[in-house]
Amino acid sequence: MRVGSGKFTYELAKGWGGFPEGWQRREVPGGAVDSHDRVFLFVRGPNPVNIFDRDGKFIKTWGKGVFGRPHGICIGPDDSVYCVDDGDHTVRKFTPDGELLLTLGTKGQPSDTGGYDGRDYRKITRGGPPFNRPTNLALSPSGEMY
Repeated sequence: MRVGSGKFTYELAKGWGGFPEGWQRREVPGGAVDSHDRVFLFVRGPNPVNIFDRDGKFIKTWGKGVFGRPHGICIGPDDSVYCVDDGDHTVRKFTPDGELLLTLGTKGQPSDTGGYDGRDYRKITRGGPPFNRPTNLALSPSGEMY
């Protein structure tokens, strides 16, 4: 199966990315690729950060017990791994091996945006730092976060 067009044509790689024996398939809200062509999948489950080589061979996992609700992941220009957790209102920066380098936001404390309850965005009445259910992150080549 192919989708897309021109230089943005993609083909399904059947059998790519098998998880270890006994693991249940879970939601994968985010994925990113580092400069070594390793694929990082951010999974909602007991093993949240899963790393595969370019051919889909499972390498390792990390982050067990760290995240509330995984949502977004991206890789920085220095191969740092940024994990966005909308369940605990944080963005965290890790080494590729899972060592925590930085936490933005306070775990379990959403910013005060008015009457937002996590379900109905129409109840947001104002902006408030730093985060209330962040969902993703984009990095510039020089490392600015958006």
